[in-house]
Amino acid sequence: MNKTIGFIGCGNMAQAMIGGIVKSNLVSSEKVMASNPSDKNLNKVKEKYNILVTGDNKEVAKFSDIVILAVKPYKYFEVIDEIKPYLKKDVVIVTIAAGITLDHMINELDDSAKIIRTMPNTPALVGEGMSALCANKNVSKEELEQVTKVFESFGKVEILEEKLIDIVPAVSGSSPAYVYMFIEALADGAVLQGMPRQKAYKMAAQAVLGAAKMVLETGEHPGKLKDDVCSPGGTTIEAVYTLEKNNFRAAVISAMESCTDKAIKMGKR
Repeated sequence: MNKTIGFIGCGNMAQAMIGGIVKSNLVSSEKVMASNPSDKNLNKVKEKYNILVTGDNKEVAKFSDIVILAVKPYKYFEVIDEIKPYLKKDVVIVTIAAGITLDHMINELDDSAKIIRTMPNTPALVGEGMSALCANKNVSKEELEQVTKVFESFGKVEILEEKLIDIVPAVSGSSPAYVYMFIEALADGAVLQGMPRQKAYKMAAQAVLGAAKMVLETGEHPGKLKDDVCSPGGTTIEAVYTLEKNNFRAAVISAMESCTDKAIKMGKR
């Protein structure tokens, strides 16, 4: 891909994305630049990936064909005001923060701005991210494909309508936290029965990883895969019965509803 890519902000998510881009050879390292107020993260990515780094956001704006805003939501409009005069004419702006809508961005830039709203998640750090993308009408098919390739360099991608984006935190953006809680609970249960904790964490995490791969690679309905594990009168169906008695599914769905409501409220601010 013959594009320059800039990151404003160089925290964990930006570092995961930079790693994916460089490791996949999507573009060469000298076509990637990152800015950050702290030298610590810049020195880290410079040393690890040999990209260009700067303490000046305006330098990233001047350099980049694709600008990825990797700052906290409350910093977005301050950063946009700073870089707006220095952006290239046909630059594509990519957001990765919850609650920042396409309309918000157009209002801060102008009606001709090319905006792609995205929602990645932290497993991007290990090359297993799940990202949702939506673009405004000014983004061409080719430009959307190019940005999609960026996100595919560290995981899987789905293109969605913007009206569905507020659901994404609940199902993939925030859900790793629920899964970590589930893994921790599985390990606690094993420790309660006498298993050493580190072995319990490893066994629980691998079971979750394997189950997820079964869903993705077999294409089978999760309910069928669950049924396949549940022998009549066996241990698994006993455990499933206990989870159902304790509203396991309802608790998860309720948590997702709360997460989605929060995302919608953030977008209205």
